[in-house]
Amino acid sequence: MLPQSPERVRDRATIAYLINQYPQTSHSFIRREIAALEARGLQILRISIRESTGSLVEPKDIAEKERTRVILNVGVVSLAMAAFRTLLSRPLMALQAMRLAMHVGYRSNRGLAVHLIYWVEACVLRQWLDVAGISHLHAHFGTNSTTVAMLCRELGGPAFSFTCHGPEEFDSPRQLALAEKIRRSAFAVAISNFGRSQLYRWSDISDWPKIHVIHCGVDQTFLDSNHADAARAPSQREVPSLVSIGRLVPQKGQSLLIEAASKLRREGITFSLTILGDGPMRPALQELIQRLELTDTVRLAGWADTVTVRQELLASRALVMASFAEGLPVVLMEALALGRPVVTTWIAGVPELVEDGICGWLIPPGSVDELTTAMRSVLTASRETLDRMGAEGAARVERRHNSAIEAAKLAALLGNATAAGSRQLGSPIAAGE
Repeated sequence: MLPQSPERVRDRATIAYLINQYPQTSHSFIRREIAALEARGLQILRISIRESTGSLVEPKDIAEKERTRVILNVGVVSLAMAAFRTLLSRPLMALQAMRLAMHVGYRSNRGLAVHLIYWVEACVLRQWLDVAGISHLHAHFGTNSTTVAMLCRELGGPAFSFTCHGPEEFDSPRQLALAEKIRRSAFAVAISNFGRSQLYRWSDISDWPKIHVIHCGVDQTFLDSNHADAARAPSQREVPSLVSIGRLVPQKGQSLLIEAASKLRREGITFSLTILGDGPMRPALQELIQRLELTDTVRLAGWADTVTVRQELLASRALVMASFAEGLPVVLMEALALGRPVVTTWIAGVPELVEDGICGWLIPPGSVDELTTAMRSVLTASRETLDRMGAEGAARVERRHNSAIEAAKLAALLGNATAAGSRQLGSPIAAGE
């Protein structure tokens, strides 16, 4: 059951958001979440641990970068001074936080030295939050950003919460001290029921009530789309085209997608496939496209802004994703919101949104044959079939992934945490841990 609405707790709250690298092209859902919270009257201070890498193509991301403070940008001298001042001004808290950093670091795959750096980052963060009068800190991703938030709390900073996306957190829950972070947090958020089940799995049952599901939201330009516009998209009727969107990394399965495209071409099926995104796999994927003689069929288009993504989706018959590991990709929601069915794998939280034969095709991950079959089905499906699937998908997204509705749920949690939170320290490390 959600806590009471923040309007009944406090008209305005001063909240800080902490992310490892912000803004990022692939993390636009965080920007939308912040904007939706601010639309409800909350004041959000954006803090990134390190400078975001890669080029930003979305104007809103570029503007967001100007509003974001970066901890590591203060330089080595300022980092050292923050640590020194913390040791002098609050030695007991500093040593307790250092002990916690070492406790977590000992079990992690990143080591003690890196976690002592997190402790130094937490010293800078606590000073910033004190100056800004921050009443609550929310982190995204249960990795190093939440570690720094937890250490900041141990140093006397505000209560913290975090959103866990997966799959990284679920791959290494013990190394990331996921149970410790949940126990010390005011609350924890999962983006799907699957994600919540994994947080349940790795936390104490007494902490389960503080774990909530809040879905990622879709940009309003997708939800506001005129369905008549979507129906007029020419390629759904005439040009058999598909689109895939995501970072070019092994877990996204784009190499299998290209292999499936090759099989369809050998069958004599004419179509086009556009892959939006960038990443370390780009050279290997480009070489694969050339080796399979698909340069006239498959295009690596790089990152694109929201307008271009929307146009590419509307110009396609369906979105295709062949991922092996995900949380619940926002791009699936965007495609469905525009009335486009999806081909995707039955992993993590995906089946909570996509139902096979209803709003898309669900296939086993890692199977080129199943992927080829599903893509063939899309390319040969009737207009009526695609329209029916698209309409059902759009209705599901409208119900479950509206940014304003999901932000209201998060604002309620933040409002209660702000009202109830004191500047008490987190509980000590449990005996035997």
